[in-house]
Amino acid sequence: MFNQSGWWSYVRYDEDQDRPTMDRALLRRVFGYAAAYRAQITVVVVTIFLISYLTVLQPRVVRSLIDTAIPNEDLQLVTWLGLALIGIALGNGVIGVLQRRASASMGEGIIYDLRRELFGHLQRMSLGFFTATRTGEVMSRLNNDVVGAQQAVTGTFVTLLANVVSTVMVLIAMAQLEWRLTVLSVAILPLFIGVSRRVGRMLRQVRRDQMEQNAAMTGHMQETLNVSGALLVKLFGRTRREDARFAEHAGKVRDLGVRQATIGRWFFMALGVMSALGTAIVYWLGTVMVINGTITVGTLVALALYLGSLYGPMSGLSNARVELATSLVSFERVFEVIDMPRDITDPADPVQVSEVRGEVAFDDVWFSYTGNGAQGLEAVKRYTWRGVTEGPDAGTAPIDDGWALQGVSFGIEPGELVALVGPSGAGKTTTTYLVPRLYDVGRGAVRIDGVDVRDLTLESLAGAIGVVTQESYLFHDTIAANLRYARPDATEEEIRAAASAANIAELIEGLPEAYETVVGERGYRLSGGEKQRIAIARVILKDPRILILDEATSHLDARSESLIQQALERVMEGRTSLVIAHRLSTVLSADRIVVIDQGTVVETGTHAELLDRDGLYAELYRTQFATEPAAIGDGT
Repeated sequence: MFNQSGWWSYVRYDEDQDRPTMDRALLRRVFGYAAAYRAQITVVVVTIFLISYLTVLQPRVVRSLIDTAIPNEDLQLVTWLGLALIGIALGNGVIGVLQRRASASMGEGIIYDLRRELFGHLQRMSLGFFTATRTGEVMSRLNNDVVGAQQAVTGTFVTLLANVVSTVMVLIAMAQLEWRLTVLSVAILPLFIGVSRRVGRMLRQVRRDQMEQNAAMTGHMQETLNVSGALLVKLFGRTRREDARFAEHAGKVRDLGVRQATIGRWFFMALGVMSALGTAIVYWLGTVMVINGTITVGTLVALALYLGSLYGPMSGLSNARVELATSLVSFERVFEVIDMPRDITDPADPVQVSEVRGEVAFDDVWFSYTGNGAQGLEAVKRYTWRGVTEGPDAGTAPIDDGWALQGVSFGIEPGELVALVGPSGAGKTTTTYLVPRLYDVGRGAVRIDGVDVRDLTLESLAGAIGVVTQESYLFHDTIAANLRYARPDATEEEIRAAASAANIAELIEGLPEAYETVVGERGYRLSGGEKQRIAIARVILKDPRILILDEATSHLDARSESLIQQALERVMEGRTSLVIAHRLSTVLSADRIVVIDQGTVVETGTHAELLDRDGLYAELYRTQFATEPAAIGDGT
């Protein structure tokens, strides 16, 4: 069901009928992905009919062998019938290969389409989504759930169609041989349906629980097996604790796997017993009819062979609703994420700015991290298959009084350097996040050259703004590749010039592989100062008009700090700069200082003016510069 908020709730639990029911919207959407592979679908359908036809032919060949060739001692006919059996087997095999190739091509294509759409959607989610979601859970949606969706298409749907065609063709062939035994063979169908209904809900819930527990286990692995997580575990000696936590997650996955296997085995055992019951009845009555001369021995054997081709597909069809609904869980989980509304999007009619001058203005800005209720994947976990159809707006927390910023107003002229200072947790980093729209304001506006940033495209904002954060992130790639992330078309000369301006060229060129050196996971093969300088070189290569710098140098050695400070002075020259200041030199060189406390601008002015006022800035100056001459605040 598609509700006003744009969220899907396709599969509901019908308490009265004791089985899952499916919304047609989900099936239409699934088939929409498969529609792009019409050629492969055609091949699959044609091969299903061909395989079913060959399956029907085999018992007829056996019947002719028993009723005609053997009684007449016709060796030539025996030879031809034997060759026919070989040909049927060979034809089934070749056609099966063609069918598998077509279904695999369709399934892998759907995986590609889903992954690309899902990845693209996730890439465009706001920073708040990622701060509220474990990376491992996102990886599980991209991997496990998408593969499960592919298996639903290439497995469940193909098998369902094959079962329908096979059942119909076998029943027609059986009825042509002996209609009374055919009716008797399908008389046990209600037993199949009854059993499938009883186990259907359990299998479906176990499947969803398995996916959730697998996502939790993947999330734990991602957190503890990356470099930062592994370092933390080792430093605090928590190896045994993490072993226990992982064992708990893995144990739940194990138990659910055992439960699913057990339920499934009991189910198929029951189907097997019922199939044996139907076969025994047909054999008994068929033998009586042979003795009475009503049918021939060949007809009875052919009917018995048909039963083997009937009860398998019939079992599948009796459980078709359960199998289909269970397999669609993967599609549900993928669509849950794809349909999550993006809270930061490009405007419908964006303002086109040919050249950014660099004026930045905060106009009565209010912002809250908790204003939208549940965030990340937690926002979709409430919508289970049990029938919850309300959208994300229902039940979410209204904007409360937990404002991170309250009425923040100040401006930065083109080319001006403004330093942000304040106690830890004052809202300095939050303020810088609003300029490139990592988050959107709750009230008020942030403007660049007089234009609300919400009226500009995200691409144009990213092109105009360069950011160097406290924790510089590098990909597990070469130094050159990490620098070219700012400008993929940058030449080697431009890369060397940027590295030189960031005071890192000499170090890079002294490495055995120079710019082709792989920096390792998150750049951990480099020191903190080296990573910071590479991050600065990356911003220099980007050449933005507006710079946002979290000048985190207080934790570095004196030489690295000096090199970074020189690089920062070069990169800020001639650009509009908003700097979270940690050094007295940066504060003194600022055109203006904005002092923030508890999300509010409490003072604005130059260093001398603020000292004369003897307010919060003067207190920070006296208390922190006395013991830490390089820092004011800690950049939070």
